[in-house]
Amino acid sequence: MEFNFPSKVLFKAIESFNSLPGVGRKTALRYTLNMLKMEPAEIIRFSENIRKLAEDIRFCEKCHNISDQIVCDICSNTSRKRDTLCVVQDVRDVLAIENTQQYNGLYHVLGGVISPIDGIGPSDLNIESLENRVKLNEVKEVILALSTTMEGDTTNFYIFRKLGNLPINITTIARGMGFGDEIEYTDELTLGRSIINRIPYKGAVK
Repeated sequence: MEFNFPSKVLFKAIESFNSLPGVGRKTALRYTLNMLKMEPAEIIRFSENIRKLAEDIRFCEKCHNISDQIVCDICSNTSRKRDTLCVVQDVRDVLAIENTQQYNGLYHVLGGVISPIDGIGPSDLNIESLENRVKLNEVKEVILALSTTMEGDTTNFYIFRKLGNLPINITTIARGMGFGDEIEYTDELTLGRSIINRIPYKGAVK
């Protein structure tokens, strides 16, 4: 459905909302009209928060998680287990695992998974920095916590091949999740149990 907009300002605001994943034109229109009901100060505060995403958000130099500082709160937390790294696809998976309250180690965010069909190879991911962390630090266990998809399994296998000769334990989360499940959409109880009941990666490969 096409709309005729009485204002170019309104149109541009709708287009901005419409550019977000899962936000259709009607929903974008509803969001924009609802904002017009807000006080001007609220709208300005809203826009300032969005602007800060471009200016103030950083990525942790150690684990690549989103951070306000050079090193994120998790990496700088001395109460976390320094010898355990949980490898995840992206920041959403860190949030999902943290919500289970069943893991107290550190993370390594790959920034994606290997997907030739999408043109994503190992060099496009944070795999080299993972290898360097394992070699330079006192890491005893690497937990592969990628989604149970073909791309996730391919990435798991690649990382295992890269790290397999190092003196560490490489484990993977238990298959409490069905094949094709994404970490971020798995309920906290199932995900928490999958982390607690993790198994050696070799035992998971069939």
